[in-house]
Amino acid sequence: MGVLDHVWLGIAAVFTAEPVAAPFGIPISITVVMVTSGFLGGIVVGATPGLGGPFAMAISLPILITVFGFNPEALLPVLGFMIGIMKGATIGGAVPAILFNTPGTPDSLLTTLDGYPMTRKGQSGKALRVAHFSSASGDTFSDIVLFTCAPFLAITVERFLGFPEKAALILLSLAFISAVVGNSVWKGLLAACLGMFVAFIGTGEDSHPRLSLGIDAFAGGLPLISVVLGVLVLGEVFEALEKMWREMRATAVISSPRPSGDNSLRLADIRRIFPFVGLSAAIGTAIGALPGIGSTLAATLGYATGRRFHKGRESFGSGVPEGVAATEAANSAVSGANLIPVLSLGIPGNIAAVFILLATETISGFNPGPSVFRLIPDQVNPEMVIAFGLFTTMVFANLLNWTVGGVFMRSMGIMVRIPKQRLLPIVLLLTLTAIYSQRPEMSAIYITLAFGVLGYLMRKFDISVLPFVISFILANNLEEAMRQAFSATGADPWFLFSSPISTGFIVLAVFVTLFYARGRRPRPADHGEK
Repeated sequence: MGVLDHVWLGIAAVFTAEPVAAPFGIPISITVVMVTSGFLGGIVVGATPGLGGPFAMAISLPILITVFGFNPEALLPVLGFMIGIMKGATIGGAVPAILFNTPGTPDSLLTTLDGYPMTRKGQSGKALRVAHFSSASGDTFSDIVLFTCAPFLAITVERFLGFPEKAALILLSLAFISAVVGNSVWKGLLAACLGMFVAFIGTGEDSHPRLSLGIDAFAGGLPLISVVLGVLVLGEVFEALEKMWREMRATAVISSPRPSGDNSLRLADIRRIFPFVGLSAAIGTAIGALPGIGSTLAATLGYATGRRFHKGRESFGSGVPEGVAATEAANSAVSGANLIPVLSLGIPGNIAAVFILLATETISGFNPGPSVFRLIPDQVNPEMVIAFGLFTTMVFANLLNWTVGGVFMRSMGIMVRIPKQRLLPIVLLLTLTAIYSQRPEMSAIYITLAFGVLGYLMRKFDISVLPFVISFILANNLEEAMRQAFSATGADPWFLFSSPISTGFIVLAVFVTLFYARGRRPRPADHGEK
């Protein structure tokens, strides 16, 4: 069967499989319902300061798996919900940044530089409309690149990369993540090494568990969901609770933003911002295709590049629509491109992609990597059908973004009025409940709390948690690739330098580390890419 046959099967799997309703005789599948629900929920989460798409995906994944199970039929509904959250949260993060100068997500930080001044000028409605148009445009451009590039990249990878090259590529990815994310290369490398150390507890091919200290709960390895949610979600909750406590001590009041007015977006405004949207969309797509970088750096580069090319009377930072457009197009363009390394290499692009990969590893029937787009003579490749079904859910989520997104996003400004003292305990309880629902053991709760404390300490010491999470997930793949490469090269201890490609990856990893260790990167201080 050819590629087009798999495309049609993927589309049919999204729109016709397992219909849950048939209004006016038109069947609506469970996947369509899940994408829509995830998109609307993602906007709400993105519009709530302190939350974001990765948080909602982390909370939702164990619950979805509990509801849908582990069989291959659960893949598209679960992945569709995650895709909807990812796209909805990206656009929703602009709401509090523009209206209240409170970024809903880390990558919306730069949106405040021009979005909030526009609100103070009485142009909050125009700023929101600019953000929606730019975000949807960047997202659409990124998805088109994903659809056209991922299959060819996967085929190229499978043809030219052997075991040594794959091991070297994973090392390059970890070096790149450690070097680029965060404010210190050495702290990033420390976080990556710590993530691999934790991943190797209780795992391996020998009969005895490693580093388990004789503790039965560690013998089978630390639960992936407990470690990831502990570091990402609970660590953030603990830090937010501390900030709220300090604010209460200093002012006796917990700050609360106030809403503002509205304006329209005209054709002349679209012509004015369109060059900045196109430039930032290209930057965001290129950044998103690199493993582990994320949307914060894309937003920073998009804003900085737009400011350099801006020729208007008012400069960036004074409340110009071009500043909002440059930031939102860049960070939204990451959402599609970050699935390129996931589907073609099996390497997560950023934290949102981490949960996509986590879902595929938990549910059977789909193994991201070069084999996904392999054609089998006279047979259907079910993984390719799932991949094209995933592309279909992204197209459908984009349509929701263009139609429903703008109206629904602007109505979510009221969400930022939820008191923090009520929101944070709810987040904490939801996280622990989600953990227990998937792994009903108190040891899983204790491990989650322990890694929540670790995530809090990493944030306090300004150590990015992204290298830790990515290396924790890739550690087993790295070990497997290195064992296979060692065996395939006849037990050659220098197997990483056995081919020009693997040698080039290792040299590039060293160069990237030293280059970023010497230079200073123009990025805002954040704990982002959590």
